[in-house]
Amino acid sequence: MFSNTRNLLYCFAKNSNNTKNTLIDKMMKAIRCHKNGGVEEMKYEDIPIPSIGKDNEVLIKNEFIGVNFIDTYHRSGLYKLEAPFQLGREGSGVVSAVGAGVTSFKVGDRVCYFSPNSYAQYTLVPQANVYAIPENVGFKEAAAYPLQGMTAQYLIKSTFKLDASHTCLIQAGAGGLGQLLIQMAKNVGATVITTVSNKEKEDIAKSMGADHVINYTEHPEFASIVKQLTKDGKGVDVVYDGVGKATWQQSMLSLKPLGMLCLVGNASGPVPPIDPLMLSANGSLFVTRATLFDYLREPGSLQARLKDVFDWVSQGKLKQTIQDIIPLQDAAKAHTILESRQTKGKVLLEPSKE
Repeated sequence: MFSNTRNLLYCFAKNSNNTKNTLIDKMMKAIRCHKNGGVEEMKYEDIPIPSIGKDNEVLIKNEFIGVNFIDTYHRSGLYKLEAPFQLGREGSGVVSAVGAGVTSFKVGDRVCYFSPNSYAQYTLVPQANVYAIPENVGFKEAAAYPLQGMTAQYLIKSTFKLDASHTCLIQAGAGGLGQLLIQMAKNVGATVITTVSNKEKEDIAKSMGADHVINYTEHPEFASIVKQLTKDGKGVDVVYDGVGKATWQQSMLSLKPLGMLCLVGNASGPVPPIDPLMLSANGSLFVTRATLFDYLREPGSLQARLKDVFDWVSQGKLKQTIQDIIPLQDAAKAHTILESRQTKGKVLLEPSKE
């Protein structure tokens, strides 16, 4: 019933403040949770297609949807949302309707976005969170980059501004975020050490440009190896750690004095409270727990960060391995893949076109 976006029937109801565009009597499929828990709580349901309620809103018919660890945290309750809630934070698709105040996009435009409620056939997104897909980038690629692409970009460009004088350690280098971090770090000239869990992932990390790859399954106390790989055995300038509980201590021990530990995820579980005396004892270290939302607070920051990402993509300096494309109704399978920590790239969902 959704075979042609541009031919969908719209009803326009105007008032003094905005223009509301509502698809008449239409429902859509979405993944929602009525309570926190395991993947069995992910329900494939019929809900109304969202209608334009504010002047700055854009309604997008999703082509592909990105799957991220934060989605599993919302489902499990590690990060709380009020139930019932819809999952997802990014996607790509075609503009189906726009609010009266939207000037940057029109019906039919190809776009990607970073915004809640993407596990659905349609998503309503503020204009500021929408980005026009470059002509040489497809929908699959576009859906793979908003969250992880901007995360890697701010970590490299803002949290700890890497350059050719630095050496960094990137945990889980074969995962979606890890692959992007390796490539961006090499784009700015840094030396990259990364960790992975098996031989197949070693090959992936090397193909992304990593200078040194450590198998942490074979070497669980990898900090000593990291230091051997750095100048004078001092350690790395910065560690980007999205694994969390299983790696943070070795990450900290891999740093040189005055180095920075950037915690960016909880793939193995959340990091426990850190005693500040550990920081002084290991070289007056810095620790941050960064989140993308805080790096997008300034107006225009999302557009600027995604421009960086897609400029690299267009120039052939950044690629993302798409591991699986899974039907939206089987989204639980995508969460199982992520939580098994066996990812070797990005996992996407594809909504039904009917």
